[in-house]
Amino acid sequence: MNRPQTEHGPLATWLLHDRPHGHAGPHRPAPHPTHPWWKVMCLTGVDYFSTLGYQPAIAAAAVGLLSPLATLVLVLLTLLGALPVYRRVAVESPHGEGSIAMLDRLLGRWKGKFVILVLLGFMATDFIITMTLSAADATAHLVENPYVPHWLDGKEVIITLVLLALLAGVFLRGFGEAIGIAVVLVVVYLGLNLVVVGNALWNVIAAPELVTNWRNMLTTEHSNIWVMIGISLVVFPKLALGLSGFETGVAVMPQVQGSPDDDPAEPAVRIRNARKLLTTAALIMSGFLIVSSFTTTILIPADEFKDGGQASGRALAFLAHEHLGNIFGTVYDVSTILILWFAGASAMAGLLNIVPRYLPRYGMVPDWARATRPLVIVFALIAFVITLLFRADVNAQGGAYATGVLVLILSASIAVTLSSRRRGRKGATIGFGVVSLVFLYTAIANIIERPDGVQIASFFILAIIVTSLISRATRSTELRATDIRFDDEARRILGEAAARGDIRIIANEPDARDEAEYQEKEDEQREVSNLPDGLPVVFLEVMLTDASQFESELDVRGEERHGYRILQVDSPSVPNAIAALLLEIRDEFGVMPHIYFAWAEGNPFYFLFRYLISGEGDVPPVTREVLRRAEPDRSNRPWVHVG
Repeated sequence: MNRPQTEHGPLATWLLHDRPHGHAGPHRPAPHPTHPWWKVMCLTGVDYFSTLGYQPAIAAAAVGLLSPLATLVLVLLTLLGALPVYRRVAVESPHGEGSIAMLDRLLGRWKGKFVILVLLGFMATDFIITMTLSAADATAHLVENPYVPHWLDGKEVIITLVLLALLAGVFLRGFGEAIGIAVVLVVVYLGLNLVVVGNALWNVIAAPELVTNWRNMLTTEHSNIWVMIGISLVVFPKLALGLSGFETGVAVMPQVQGSPDDDPAEPAVRIRNARKLLTTAALIMSGFLIVSSFTTTILIPADEFKDGGQASGRALAFLAHEHLGNIFGTVYDVSTILILWFAGASAMAGLLNIVPRYLPRYGMVPDWARATRPLVIVFALIAFVITLLFRADVNAQGGAYATGVLVLILSASIAVTLSSRRRGRKGATIGFGVVSLVFLYTAIANIIERPDGVQIASFFILAIIVTSLISRATRSTELRATDIRFDDEARRILGEAAARGDIRIIANEPDARDEAEYQEKEDEQREVSNLPDGLPVVFLEVMLTDASQFESELDVRGEERHGYRILQVDSPSVPNAIAALLLEIRDEFGVMPHIYFAWAEGNPFYFLFRYLISGEGDVPPVTREVLRRAEPDRSNRPWVHVG
């Protein structure tokens, strides 16, 4: 559909350079180049793998000597719970929308949209706090290094803001730069961690008495293995940060390289590569978590894990300095700082995929949100505000981070459970249902212990709901058709009318669809609109679908019924579909169409509310307004007649 293009200044052109022209269809090609799956794994891995910087210390501080067993519980739930869930999400939502899109399809209509908006609030909490918390943690590692000048002490907020600005700068330059930086950081960081944990494991093997002493203290403190397991399960919510990264793993699926022969709707090769990404990342992280938790618990004195201790929040960094020297330890610190800083990249990448691929289709963000650079600036500004509010305090943001992670994984578990039930897979339904219960317990336990996470998430939820509804209302008179297709009969009917030089269309709300209905409607319009007798007319009937949808593809069907020529089309909004169809008829058949309505009786405010919610209402004035906004030139605008 050819529409007038708005001219932009240099700044606007730079900001909106990658915004697609017109409306995006449901399977619009990815806006960024694709990459091999292992490179995209590094992009998600800067978030997932960076938790090695603090996860062993968190586990040791939470359960002490039981840290290895508690970490084993985390690994088992990762491999047997979260991983199968997200491998299934990758199959059912291969275009980057994640588990949220699954729930939207499963729930449907406005009920589903409301649930989606709430989940998007938790997702925003997870992804934005990932950026701010990781940058703040990188700052903490920076100022604690012995070689860093002391004049940086007390400048944590400024340093964190600078790191966030640098992160935004990377994405303003282009997505390819983010992928390249992530690959280097992850390869170096994992390599250094391999050296640290390998050396630590060698020290444990060389001194078997350390293992004996640990086992003796453990059995003295907890004589019953079932008690140990029970405690590990109870404290598991405190270790849940080790599950971060799965939602971003599916959110960045559009960047995963597939095959040129992939079906756009179900890209089999991309799905297979995305599952490789998820599985490989989970296995790497699980191996590091088990070994690092075991070695740090045995080699580091318990007091060092307490607040103020040298291993507090940085157990592996402590081992790097203690066993491999300060030079290697500083190199390790630099690597940790960089990957923690860039951990926000996977969150930013997830947001940049979710927002333009999901919300614009439902009219819940301005149209400029399809472009990357404005979104980067918006997300960066939000991250700045949060950093200032929390004074770059890592602990103050931990509850919100864990809450966002756990709610997203819980929603994904519920989505695949409902999907398995719908597909009639009883075994999968039971299995995923059990996983959902485990994550439900974990989320509730975390919320009870750290309610501040829900408070922060509630702010995001309220902001998203309010701005989404305002955006939906202000964009209600936009054209919403992503594509218009005529079947052979519809094309014949319009072609014959265009050949006579006149296309006269009567809008009809179908009821019985019998001969009397069409005769009565035609007689009415010929009388009130002074249509000459004998002038051929075409009836147009819009069948209302899910009104909560914003955009849709229009398939126009033609038929002859009782001697009347009729066009039928399904759409979530009646006036917007009529306006889009009139413009398409004008452009394709070269004739200015006329459409005829009858006024509706009733309160105009009621009709306005009904239009916003159900897509109906007083159709004639809304149709005319949609046409007026879409076509500024009055002489080139289809005619709207109301009698």
